[in-house]
Amino acid sequence: MNTNKIVVLDGFTANPGDVSWHPLAQFGELRVYDRTEPAEVVARCGDASIILTNKVIIGAAEMSMLPSVRYIGVLATGYNNIDVAYARERGITVTNVPAYSTEAVAQHVFALILALFNRVEAHNKDVINGGWQHAKDWHYTLMPIRDLAGKALGIYGLGAIGSAVARIGLAFNMRILATRRHIEKEVGEGILLVDYPTLLAESDILSLHAPLTEENRHFISKETLAMMKAGSVLINTGRGGLVDEFALASALKNGKLSGAAVDVLNEEPPKDGSPLIGCKNCLITPHIAWASVLSRERLIKIAAENIEAYLQDKPENII
Repeated sequence: MNTNKIVVLDGFTANPGDVSWHPLAQFGELRVYDRTEPAEVVARCGDASIILTNKVIIGAAEMSMLPSVRYIGVLATGYNNIDVAYARERGITVTNVPAYSTEAVAQHVFALILALFNRVEAHNKDVINGGWQHAKDWHYTLMPIRDLAGKALGIYGLGAIGSAVARIGLAFNMRILATRRHIEKEVGEGILLVDYPTLLAESDILSLHAPLTEENRHFISKETLAMMKAGSVLINTGRGGLVDEFALASALKNGKLSGAAVDVLNEEPPKDGSPLIGCKNCLITPHIAWASVLSRERLIKIAAENIEAYLQDKPENII
């Protein structure tokens, strides 16, 4: 009989009801909570041997009161919500789920780029409001429609997602510039590795894909924005902390950048607001780039595979 007790602390974002938890349920008694407040963690996980969390914090204080826990699975790639060092001291295995949403995020990057360059939504709304019926000509544009072909697409962080974005950019006949930490690794054909000043100065579109560290926090700042090409566009589907939101808002308002589109903010949800909300030529989506149905199915599947490997004493994706 399978006696593992498995608790999912914040399952709603991964599965609001359109995918199955069955891949996890096969390993024991599964309890899924849509959301869990910090004060509820210990009570909900008191008898659990396996905990799964996306954003709920499990620190040393929580782990010290959970003697049964032997495994923590992060339902995401990032794991800054787990005190990994303390888990290691306690002999608790911690795993994450890498590269489950690569194609979905890359697709969203270009959804944002095309939204800025083709202005489909603005024209659709104008047609609905009668703009075409009252037009003097058989066609009209509300603002210039810009081509992607020939534009320089800069990629800050050429990992799995950055590389996928580069491949799509090449299909649009764009020139690809990129930076990466591991410059010794080979890059795909058509991608030119450059230094940061060159990336900032030559990119018509700059897309952020690096993990957030203390070294690159607010990489996009007043200083780096001043180095960017006039009229360029910023895309951020990486981490909100890569961008100084006040500096970006200023660059949009004064016309230094012609547009920005972000899927992440410094504070999520933005309970205290953000200078980017309602800012001129700025599109914001609520951290949805990763959340296609296929990506979320893959997330749960890999999380289940991680548990299976752990139970077989062959753990994978250990942090």
